[in-house]
Amino acid sequence: MDFIVSLLSNPAMMLGLVALIGLLAQKKSGTEVFTGAAKTAIGFLIFGIGAGTMTGALKNFNEMFQKGFHISGVITSPEAATALAQGTYGFVTSSILISGFIMNLVFARITRFKNVFFTGGHSLFFACVLGLILKFYGFSDTVAILTGGIILGFCSAFLPQLCQPFMRKMTGHDEQAIGHFNMLGYALSGYIGKLFFAKWGDQTTEDIKFPAWLSFFRDFLMGCAVVMLLLFYSSALAAGPQIVSKLAGSTHWLVFPALQALWFTAGMSVLMTGVRMFLGEITAAFVAISEKFIPGSRPALDVPTVFPYAPTAVIVGFLCSYAAGLIAIVTMVVFKFPVVIIPAAHICFFSGGTAGVFGNAYGGWRGAMLGSFVVGLLLAFLPCVLYPLFGEMGVLGSTFPNVDYNIVGMILNNILGSFH
Repeated sequence: MDFIVSLLSNPAMMLGLVALIGLLAQKKSGTEVFTGAAKTAIGFLIFGIGAGTMTGALKNFNEMFQKGFHISGVITSPEAATALAQGTYGFVTSSILISGFIMNLVFARITRFKNVFFTGGHSLFFACVLGLILKFYGFSDTVAILTGGIILGFCSAFLPQLCQPFMRKMTGHDEQAIGHFNMLGYALSGYIGKLFFAKWGDQTTEDIKFPAWLSFFRDFLMGCAVVMLLLFYSSALAAGPQIVSKLAGSTHWLVFPALQALWFTAGMSVLMTGVRMFLGEITAAFVAISEKFIPGSRPALDVPTVFPYAPTAVIVGFLCSYAAGLIAIVTMVVFKFPVVIIPAAHICFFSGGTAGVFGNAYGGWRGAMLGSFVVGLLLAFLPCVLYPLFGEMGVLGSTFPNVDYNIVGMILNNILGSFH
């Protein structure tokens, strides 16, 4: 049981195994099978190193920002929320994860939703959300596992389908899907972008004409570094030397923001390298799986796989979604919400940045800005609805921000609540 849970929640190992099966099915030589499987796993691990570096820097940014601007509330972190639930509901969560992956394969085989979801971490978080809601209404472990597995499996196959028209537009083919449980938000951002298509669809973020003194923005990494330097220093100066020094350790408090901004940018570079490496391998290996086992299927992969198609849109989406989150905080405070949800910068980067890419696909920079802004509002306001339920189940101080978790969770909660 522990072996299977560990395998399914580790996307590098799972994707490496899929590549191995696909290459064996294609009757490749032993050397080709080993090389393809290893490169897939290594590429994903490189991607993970980059993502981890970026997330660590953004968590330091969160700390400085909250202390500097005196904002307190519940931080949206699915990792922390899942960790809080694991002590009591770990068996149910892990069992829903396993049954959900099996049902994903079943739904992909018997329906027209041919997406196989490979972002294991997100599946684990979704399994936790479903488990908490089902246990809140008193279901036995067996019923919760079976029901949660069916819902997770269906969502894993169906939700990527909503984003596929925009994936085809971005990639130029139909062999790759998005696998990240903000897919209702990404599809919404894509359709918002379509509102601008007729008149401004060709004005993509990647063709923005910067004046000479901003020419460094033509280089994505340099533009990313400058934006992060501004964000980190504004938060550090607001927080002051005492707070920043606690985070910085032996590093001078004024040097620390620069290092963190550059660490973030370096992480982005590493992440993009890993994406290119494993994406080519897994796509080639998946051909045989698609043909032999689940005809017409495609892998649904994590969001950084779309970053190379519109890297400037990622930064635009991050900034707009984070701005939306800050507006949401002010709104919650002014209107005295029972709980104030604080958007985490790393959530806004990956989810808001991806929404920017989807909005840009048809709507150019206007679609990227508006689409990611709307998704930013959803990331902030939707968690308010289910937080009281999670709190009663012992998950306090953190919650699940993702659009799909919350919308599916709210539907499930309303259905079950109507019978109690």
